[in-house]
Amino acid sequence: MRSSVWISKQGLASTVILLAVFMTNLDLWIVNVALPAMGSSFGSAPDRPATLGSLSWVLNAYAIALAALLVVAGRIGDRVGQRPVFLTGVTVFTLASLACALAPNLWTLVAARALQAVGAAAQLPTSLALLLASVPTERRTRATRNWAAVGGLAAAAGPVAGGLLVQVDWRWVFVINVPIGIATVAAGLRVLPSTAPRERGRLPDLLGALLITLAIAALSGALVQAPAWGWLDGRSLSLYALALVSAVVFIRRSLRHSHPLFELPLLRLPRFGAASLGTFVFGTAFAIMLLSNVLWCQEIWHWSALRTGAAMVPGPALVPVVTLLTARAAQRLGHGPLVTTGGLFFAAAMLWRTCFASLDADYWLDLLPSQVLGGVGVGLTLGTLVAAGVSSLPGHRAATGSAVVNSVRQISATVGVALLVAIVGTHVGPAQRQEFRTAWLIAAALSVVTAVVGMRITRTARRTREATVPTAATAAPLTDAH
Repeated sequence: MRSSVWISKQGLASTVILLAVFMTNLDLWIVNVALPAMGSSFGSAPDRPATLGSLSWVLNAYAIALAALLVVAGRIGDRVGQRPVFLTGVTVFTLASLACALAPNLWTLVAARALQAVGAAAQLPTSLALLLASVPTERRTRATRNWAAVGGLAAAAGPVAGGLLVQVDWRWVFVINVPIGIATVAAGLRVLPSTAPRERGRLPDLLGALLITLAIAALSGALVQAPAWGWLDGRSLSLYALALVSAVVFIRRSLRHSHPLFELPLLRLPRFGAASLGTFVFGTAFAIMLLSNVLWCQEIWHWSALRTGAAMVPGPALVPVVTLLTARAAQRLGHGPLVTTGGLFFAAAMLWRTCFASLDADYWLDLLPSQVLGGVGVGLTLGTLVAAGVSSLPGHRAATGSAVVNSVRQISATVGVALLVAIVGTHVGPAQRQEFRTAWLIAAALSVVTAVVGMRITRTARRTREATVPTAATAAPLTDAH
């Protein structure tokens, strides 16, 4: 009887954790689909929606805060215990979601989105540790796969869920998080295991977190506002200068601080450095693709949010399938060939859109083939880059390296959104057709760079294997000489 109760408690704990992770991952997809509806709601008039530059901060405030706080929150979890930090994160995310739903204006929504990211940063790094503590040792590999698969499930469900919710009101995109969050906290207090603190000592450099936040925000602001202000306007130049100075000071502090936010010397490791670069480049291209597709469908083709969400399902749905089907290939061939192939698939997806995108909606010729090519590319590339980077590190640095790579992903998302806004402009319409093509060409070029990074990972891995294999050919003559 006790065994069945324990198994039931384990199952409930796993469900609670995975539900919270699903909620956080879902947020990325449904907010993208809801963005045009938010613009209409916060416009100065029904026919004058909020500018794309202003709306981009709904996405970027979340990504910037998450990038800066992931490492800090993970380290706090190691020091005070995973359970309280996880539950605090879910609580903050839930309250912030309610604040988003009730936001009376755009900038209140942006502030609430940043608060959402604080909750997500506390929840995401601690969720896997809690999940592994909730299951027997022999089931931990399966639990890890389930944790990773939740992101793919959220990606597949997100566009349609976002479209359905926006049909009612865009605020329901955030309202839906509230009952899930309440249920997660209520159940979590009863079933989540208590984990002892794993580390002691100082927290990572909090000033460093502020500096990296300032650098990314200033760069994003410059890219977003430069089309309206002018690229050489004093305000644009001031933001570029602020971004540069903040980044330089951050790098200097990180190299000298005893507990840096990011352990930058890890980037000197050839495979980890290459994987981090690939993650940034590919993440930028991915962000351009995701937002541009939503804007094209809703602002150029004038499709509803629901139709847009349904049209975007094939790409995300393919990602977990491709990842699963190519798992053995990664073990046999290594990470590099998969990254190279995935980068080329994604470049093909962007070039397809460049060639076939039409002002007249043609889903079967234009968007669907691009979605399929892009879904295969993401499935081959995104997770493989993370695995390539983390697997190249010593075991005691794997968690730190994972946090760095995930922060790089968030930074790349911010840069991708800001870059798209800088290219397309603050108001989207048929007149921006050529600007969209320029953005897709840039995304294609970035994907080709990713493919080259994959070749670099392959060469580095080959050299590493050769350096660690005993050189029997040179050992034999020494034996013969005696």
